[in-house]
Amino acid sequence: MVERRPWLDALAHLILLCGIALVAFPIYVTFVASTQTAQEVASAPMSLLPGPHLVDNYMRALFAGSGGGSAGVPVGRMMTVSLIMALAIAIGKIAISLLSAFAVVYFRFPGRMFFFWMIFVTLMLPVEVRIAPTYKVVADLGLLNSYAGLTLPLIASATATFLFRQFFLTVPDELIEAARIDGAGPLRFFMDVLLPLSRTTIAALFVIQFIYGWNQYLWPLLVTTQEDMYPVVIGIKRMISGGDSVTEWNITMATAILAMLPPALVVVLMQKWFVKGLVDTEK
Repeated sequence: MVERRPWLDALAHLILLCGIALVAFPIYVTFVASTQTAQEVASAPMSLLPGPHLVDNYMRALFAGSGGGSAGVPVGRMMTVSLIMALAIAIGKIAISLLSAFAVVYFRFPGRMFFFWMIFVTLMLPVEVRIAPTYKVVADLGLLNSYAGLTLPLIASATATFLFRQFFLTVPDELIEAARIDGAGPLRFFMDVLLPLSRTTIAALFVIQFIYGWNQYLWPLLVTTQEDMYPVVIGIKRMISGGDSVTEWNITMATAILAMLPPALVVVLMQKWFVKGLVDTEK
């Protein structure tokens, strides 16, 4: 029996509270700055109490844009680009990984394991190694400043393929035999048996890949030159003016808060499935 010690519980809660404060305080400061005027944000010290301009700043950020580098593009447009990009990357990665893992596990063809390990070896190649040839291919195909150029090069995932393969290997052979007896073909077995069994894994990967797609910065920076194709992460950087220009920090902070909302919403709504997909004992 483990002895309960009140002082240890108090110490653990104190450490947790300190950790929460370290994470939450910068977010709180960002929110406070987004409710004030640019002059109030630039004043020293800045007030840590919310100001009266919350609605005005957020409406201006969403529909009018900032006076910085992305003045002509409202944040609503940039968030739409980011949302399309994140959804396309997450859904595309999951779909391709499911099919590739299904082929590797349930079909017998020459070079099956060779192709799997070739997919897996790509994990050893950092993005910087393959970004130049990938950009050359995208440019030659005329996909710059397009959703296809933003998403297609990022749509394959060796990690997701490996996770689905490991999960498919745990599916009992009795299910395969039962499907064969019922006359189910490979596609029917995939749709009616494997997909329902994989739903928690799919949910966990969707959350991870959605956040991965939403936070993309380097690749969109290379393939987009038109402001109306900037995702919101690049838009925030463009709002921070250089030289003699004045940065409207209140609008920039409002944009940062808005950029945090969709990933946070996805995590909150899918938290149960996300945790279950990572810790299920049958994996």
